[in-house]
Parts: sequence; structure tokens; C-alpha cells
Amino acid sequence: MRTPTIVPEFDPVLVARYDVPGPRYTSYPTAPHFHVGFDEAAYRAEAMASNASSSPRPLSLYVHVPFCFSPCFYCGCTRVITRDAARADHYLDVLLREIALTGSLFDRERPVLQLHLGGGTPNFLDAPRMARLVAALEGSFAYRRDGVREYGIEVDPRYADARYVRDLAALGFNRLSVGIQDFDADVQVAVNRIQSVEQTREVIDGAREAGYGSVSVDLIYGLPCQTLDGFRRTLDQVIALAPDRVAVYGYAHLPHLFKAQQQIEDADLPDASTRLALFGEAFRMLCEAGYVYVGMDHFARADDELVRAQRAGTLQRNFQGYSTHGDCDIVGLGVSSISRVGDSYSQNARELVGYEAALAAGQLPVSRGIRLSDDDRVRRALIGELMCHGQLDMPRFGQRHGLRFDEAFAPELEGLAACVDDGLVALDANLIRVTPRGRLLLRNVAMCFDAYLGKAADTPRYSRTI
Repeated sequence: MRTPTIVPEFDPVLVARYDVPGPRYTSYPTAPHFHVGFDEAAYRAEAMASNASSSPRPLSLYVHVPFCFSPCFYCGCTRVITRDAARADHYLDVLLREIALTGSLFDRERPVLQLHLGGGTPNFLDAPRMARLVAALEGSFAYRRDGVREYGIEVDPRYADARYVRDLAALGFNRLSVGIQDFDADVQVAVNRIQSVEQTREVIDGAREAGYGSVSVDLIYGLPCQTLDGFRRTLDQVIALAPDRVAVYGYAHLPHLFKAQQQIEDADLPDASTRLALFGEAFRMLCEAGYVYVGMDHFARADDELVRAQRAGTLQRNFQGYSTHGDCDIVGLGVSSISRVGDSYSQNARELVGYEAALAAGQLPVSRGIRLSDDDRVRRALIGELMCHGQLDMPRFGQRHGLRFDEAFAPELEGLAACVDDGLVALDANLIRVTPRGRLLLRNVAMCFDAYLGKAADTPRYSRTI
């Protein structure tokens, strides 16, 4: 199904009313519903089954590098703060063991179309260490340094330069994600991340000179000491850098979960109306600069492959966010990484001690996961279509999955009535269509079809939808 271009409408009153905690739907079921009953044996069984499929999927590798030289106070990622670069050598020794064990589970004929290095700070690994990592991936998977691929890495410009970026290109990387968050000096002091425009420009320009196919940047709204004037200046500076994609995330202040956030004073955080206005300015300025709102905080240039895929109806979503290779099996490597193999999700141990202990014993470090039920698979496909394309042809979806949509989802369609009344969704006998008013609230629409929400006494805490 081709997806028409829908220009979202920013209605601050409506958005404020729907600004509630909710999943980001990079998976369904979401990670809080993974359980320890899914273990290494279950993961191995899923890998074998994926190989035996009549049409084995290509692979997408995710590698987690947990180390950071200093803490960013807003961060909720799995990371280890250290200035001892030698710690990377021990971690690489263990990671390479996992790469060899995991690689033996998958047929070498399955091409690695996608690679993403996240963290932490992946460029904690210098060029020689990165070359060692890539050599291990080449030895265990069908890694490619040229041809069709999407090999990306998150880079902190404070610890990288143009030469480093060129070295990565020689190893096969062709996508760069650059953390910025905010260029405002007061905000940077408040979050303990001092980063200049010049440092950022050097890395971005270096990537272009080295032939990278795409450069994206990350911004965060809702940070301490942020003001509308300051954020506008940051947006002007970002637009001048001309990245291919811009992600604008809302800060989730959860100091009871993330210790580093305890360094942020509640009084320094923007109030709810200012926070909403910050996002509104980002939305307005990026759209006026020619970026297209893909969905879920993500903007891209009109000729970007994500926009083309969305218009063609082939856009997909996974743990790397929106993707043109969402049909791959995802193999997570490194502490805390998440895999999606066949009809399962699994996560490695989230602490270095447990991760290293499992591999020292010759075991894969799988700590929890979930095997999808038939209902999970259907709902995952449904939510994916809404999140990527903003519409769903109910009769066709029912035919593909062997069900009568109006009967199988009668309670959900009834629950969708509020979204219809508020103009987020247009609904007729055949089509669920998210309207321009609802495009910024895709998560809220998808939540209507989530069978897990609100059923457990310990319902997990999610970030807010805006």
C-alpha cells in the first residue's frame, strides 16, 4: 500500500491532552514484558529455526559499546563511566567471544545488510580497536565493506575528528549519527555535556568528504535550563549543518531509575507548557527548512530513503527506529543488547559482571526474552503499519492474517472512538487513517491495540508520548 504524504498539524491543546506515558513501539511486545523464562536454549532454537526457514532473512547486527568518558546527566542508557581506555581491550576480548559463539548459529549465506553501533559512546573504541571489532564481525558473519548496506555508528564529536570518521569509512561504515542535544551553553553546563558547533561540524563534514550516505543528528527538548530563544538558536545552527535526518526526543526525567539524572534539579526543568512549545518550535522550524516528519520524533530530507520508503509503503520499524531494512533478523551483541530473531525477542545481561560471567563459561549471555504468540504477531504487524504508514486497510489486513478484523478487534475499535471524536483518526468500513491532527500522536493511536497495557499491577513506566 502506498502511503500518501501527510503534513502533520501541531495543535498544542490537543497534544497536551494526549501527552501521557506510552511505549515507543520499537518492539511489540515491549521490553518490559520480556521474562527470564526465555533463555539461551530458547535463543539457540529460534536461531536454528530462522536458518531453516524457506527464505531466511538477511541479518542486522547491533553492537553495544557501554563506555563513556564522562556522564551526561540526562542519559538513561546502559553505560559505564571511565577514562581508562584500556578497559575497552578487556571488553573487546569478551565481545569477540560472543561474536564467535553467536556467528556460529547463523548461516554465512545470510548477508549483513544493516549494522549499528550504539552505547555508551561507540567511539570510545579508537580506530585500531574498531578495526579489531570489524575483523571479528567479518570472521563470523557475511559482513561487507561495500555494496548495498546500512552500517551506522553513534559518534560523540567531543572524542572524534575527521580522520577518525574516514578510518570508519574504510571499515565499511556509511551512516553517522551525531549526538548534539542542545548547543546552548547554560543547558550544556546543566547536563554536563560541553560540545561546540565547530567540533560537531568537523565530524559531519568529515563524513561527507568520506562518502557517507547519511548523517543524522539527535536533539532533546525538555532539558534543564532550556528556553525557547536558546532552542531556536540551536535549531538554526543545526539547520545550517544540513544533516540528512534530525531526531528530536523528549527528555524523560526518571531520577529514581537513572542515577545520573539525580544531578538535575527539578526546578531547572521547563514546565509543561514550555516543554510543549519547545517541541512545537522544532516541528515548525524543521518543516520550514524542508524536512519531512516521518513519525515518532524523526525528520528527514524530502529525498531521504526513509521518506521514499514511507511513500512507497515499505517503511518498517525496529530497535534502530525507522528503517528500510526492518525485515532483517536483528542479532544483538554486547552487554544489554536486544535481538529479534524469528518470532522472538531476547536481551543480553544488562550488567557487565553477568555478561562476562556467561561468556567465561562458554554460554551466550541471554538473560530474558519472549517468544511471540499468534496474537502478538498479529498485533505487532498492526501496530507497525500504524507507526510507519499512519493507516491500515482492515479487510486486507484481515485476509493476510486469516481473521475478520471487525470481530477480532471489536473492543479496540470501540476504544478508538475517542481518537475519532478528537479528530486524530478517520474511520470507515475499510480504513483506519491517522489524520494530520493525529500524526504527532501515533503512539497514542497504537496504544489502542496494545493487549498488554494496563493489565498488570506493576505496569511499567514509559516516557511521555510528547
